[in-house]
This record gives sequence, C-alpha cells and structure tokens, in this order.
Amino acid sequence: MNAPDEHSPSDSEMWVRPYTVTNGRTHPSTVLELMSLVRTTGKVAPERLGHDHAQVLRLCQSPISVAEVAAVLKQPVMVAKVLLSDLIQLGAAATRAPSQADSTDPALLEALLDGLQRL
Repeated sequence: MNAPDEHSPSDSEMWVRPYTVTNGRTHPSTVLELMSLVRTTGKVAPERLGHDHAQVLRLCQSPISVAEVAAVLKQPVMVAKVLLSDLIQLGAAATRAPSQADSTDPALLEALLDGLQRL
C-alpha cells in the first residue's frame, strides 16, 4: 500500500488559487487591519451569496478578526480582506478597528495568535 503524498490535497482540502477566489482583485475596497473585527449584520442571508462569500459570512456570526478568517480559509490575508470588504460593501457585515482597550484583552490576543499560527 502506498503512503499518501504529503503534497497532494485530500478531497476535502482542495485548494483554490487566490486570484480565482477574488476574481482577480488584489486590493480590498475597505481598509482592514489584521486585528479588525468583523461581524454579520443579519441583513443578507449566506444562501444569497456565492460559496466563498457565504463561507466567510458564516465565520462572522460572532466577531472575528481578519487574521482568523484568513487562517480558517487557509488563504492569504489579502484574499480574506477582499472577501470581507465585499461583504461590508453589501451591508452583510460590519467592521470596527480594534480599540486600545482591545489590544490588551488577553482573549483577543490569544485568538489573534491562534489565527496567525494557523496561517
């Protein structure tokens, strides 16, 4: 029996090229930092969106950082920023930059570290 090839993705981990996910766009229309928190607004149902945008919107049911979204998607941060920016433009998600108080919150810092380690 042959050992699985470490470099070939399994059926459940098929990787899609970043430019395909973003339709060739390389810059988000909204300024987002790695620690910017994004959350759904409830104004747009995921079922009304394409696969990638719906997946991101489901991640945003509770506040999540841009870095965490990128880690879960297993895509570059810029891809996450473009998708999140699209959702913000649609009114499906809202963002806020982290405040000074947020930057010392151990739970937020731990979540950010976890997200960055998954990249």
